[in-house]
Amino acid sequence: MTSGPACSRDKGSHLSALPSDEMRQVMWRFDDRRDLRQLVSAARAVARGPVARLVVEGGRDTHEWTARKDSLLDAFADHGLTRVFVEPEYGGVTAGPTGLATSLAAYELAWVDGGAATCFIALGLAAQPLVELGTEQQKRAFLGTGTGSAGVGRRGPCGAFCLTEPLPYTGVDTGMLSGKVRIAEWGDGEPVLHVRKQGRFTNNMDFATFVTVAVASDDPRIKGTCMVILHQDDAGTFDRGAVTRKLAHQLASTRDPVFDMRVPASRIVGGYEVRDGVIVPHFGHARILESVFARTRVPAGVMTGAKLLSSIEPIIRYQRERFRGGEGAPGTPRHELGLQTKEDAVHKLVEIWAAGEAACSLGFAAARQLDAYALLERNQAAIFAKAEIKPTAVAHRVPRAAQQLALEYLRLAAAADDERDDRRLAELEGNEVVDFVVKQSAAKVLSPATKLWNTGQGASYLRQAVSLMGGYGITQDCPGFLPQKWVDAQLEATYEGPESVQRRQLIVTMTSPVFLAQYRKWAADMSRVSSDWPGTGACTLAAAMDLWSWTLDHLRRATDADGRPLFRDKRQGATFPMADALCWLLASHFQILDVVQLATRGPQWLADSPDLAGTVQFLGDLCHVQAARAAGEVARICAELVFGYGRHPSWDPSCERCVSAADLDDLEAWIPGISTGVRLAGDVVEHDGSHAPKAGPCVTFAGLQGFLDRRGKLDGCLTGAHLAKDRASRELTLVAIPDRLDYPREDRPLG
Repeated sequence: MTSGPACSRDKGSHLSALPSDEMRQVMWRFDDRRDLRQLVSAARAVARGPVARLVVEGGRDTHEWTARKDSLLDAFADHGLTRVFVEPEYGGVTAGPTGLATSLAAYELAWVDGGAATCFIALGLAAQPLVELGTEQQKRAFLGTGTGSAGVGRRGPCGAFCLTEPLPYTGVDTGMLSGKVRIAEWGDGEPVLHVRKQGRFTNNMDFATFVTVAVASDDPRIKGTCMVILHQDDAGTFDRGAVTRKLAHQLASTRDPVFDMRVPASRIVGGYEVRDGVIVPHFGHARILESVFARTRVPAGVMTGAKLLSSIEPIIRYQRERFRGGEGAPGTPRHELGLQTKEDAVHKLVEIWAAGEAACSLGFAAARQLDAYALLERNQAAIFAKAEIKPTAVAHRVPRAAQQLALEYLRLAAAADDERDDRRLAELEGNEVVDFVVKQSAAKVLSPATKLWNTGQGASYLRQAVSLMGGYGITQDCPGFLPQKWVDAQLEATYEGPESVQRRQLIVTMTSPVFLAQYRKWAADMSRVSSDWPGTGACTLAAAMDLWSWTLDHLRRATDADGRPLFRDKRQGATFPMADALCWLLASHFQILDVVQLATRGPQWLADSPDLAGTVQFLGDLCHVQAARAAGEVARICAELVFGYGRHPSWDPSCERCVSAADLDDLEAWIPGISTGVRLAGDVVEHDGSHAPKAGPCVTFAGLQGFLDRRGKLDGCLTGAHLAKDRASRELTLVAIPDRLDYPREDRPLG
């Protein structure tokens, strides 16, 4: 059953229902993956069943890990969620890289509760070091299903990941490690390690059977840093620690553990070798973190996007029912539409929905990109060897020869038809080296961008969502658990390192030559999209992308008023805002591509859907709204940076822009009326030394005409954005929604 206002509508051209699962499968590119569709169904059953009931029963009212919360792990296991992170040979449920699978499952869980989703993601965070870089022995022991598996029971691999240190280092610098490792014994056999570690805000500690901890050497016989696997049955202290008294994510287990244990050296993640009597781990902890965080940032960002989209239906219901039972008879606009007769209410809901679409599009695009890159990353050495390209001494640094091939490919791909060498382009398109470099470049940007934009902007938009519920929004029984989701979003913004960590990574990766070439291609693609799909705001976005690109080039060359370079690592006032601006652009870019995907592929897969045309039109208008908002943010940021580091002219004797009244009088004799125009400009110093009451003469724009031209073009490209918002707002008054939320499920009693 569905309910909607008593208004007639043409289902072929209007948004008659909320986007269906089948539409989402097309947009997010898993319509041809039966295993992922089954995973989504399984995760939804857990989320809208046991998770939702636990929230309704008050499971979030305590920080302690209760028996009812612990039962969620059995539900995860029964539905295959604990096996999402591992490959089929170790009992996994999906083949190949698992980034998209993890993000889809996290999306479904976060739709109901962020704590449950965090519990799920933390399982993957603990397993990821072993999945990516662990030895075969480590994988079988702690991820496998065999009788000798130390960390695996019926529930599957239940681990924890311990990086964060006790205060004052918490969440500040992942390079600061107070955890230490020494050699306890080293006889004729394998060395025995002594590991000491104190954790902070470590998830899953109430039930973890093993923990991967980051430690630094405290012994000259061990080189550098590494990660070590500790099992609860190992010798020594495995103290799960004090419960963290969080204000959010109460369905996740979080403690401050303490470890003081002795383990064999074979527990060093990825293994080790001995050189001149020194244990040298194959992977330092930073190398492991780079691989792990790149993949686990994305599901955390998708969680916040899910919260935004989950808020739409409860808000629509609240807005329409706000005045029922009071004034206004059935059939009147006040009774049928309630608050939706007010433009501000529906406009704000359109903005929230548009941001939610953008967040999910960015997150799932990042997940797909990381999966595609992972397939190549595992064969990196063979790919370079086949192409006779010598790898660099620094892991993950691209050889110059490989970079040049990728740049050539991107240049040809973005070239006009009459300037392109199609034969060479086809040759490079089939080159695995080019494919590897291009995918790596994009993945290194999209991962931190997803985490930074989704959780940061998502938290702000969730505050707006709660405010649209009026006083209901700050009650425990608010439909859709919106206040809980808002509070949870504040914590999600700190996961995988605070926002400054994501920005620091972005200012390095977004300035690589390969990414900038790829970015220019994306901007050109948006211009082409705007030709075929003008209602999506692609033209606006293309202009904003061009403005950002010009500004970045300018900042990398420019200096401030004192002659100091601007775009440097330490000048985060100049670099961090550009990272933020890029994230706005990327989110809108992938949102538009998802709608184009639905419009082009939808008729093939959803030929019988009467709602497709109306949904595409509505989602296209949301794209336009979001593109305009992104363009506004980018224009503001870029203008502040381009002009903000110059010193404003002053009324001093050396003022070059000043015109003396005496000179002006002389000119008046030759050009009658000129004095009036110049005085209106306000840069005249009168005979008595007085001048216009302002800070100084007007600023000149020498060397900045390129910015002014692009800014003017961008402002013009905003044409029609508010008309799109008006159209989308009208659709919100027409769309039918279910009679009730489908969670918590009421097919059986609570408790």
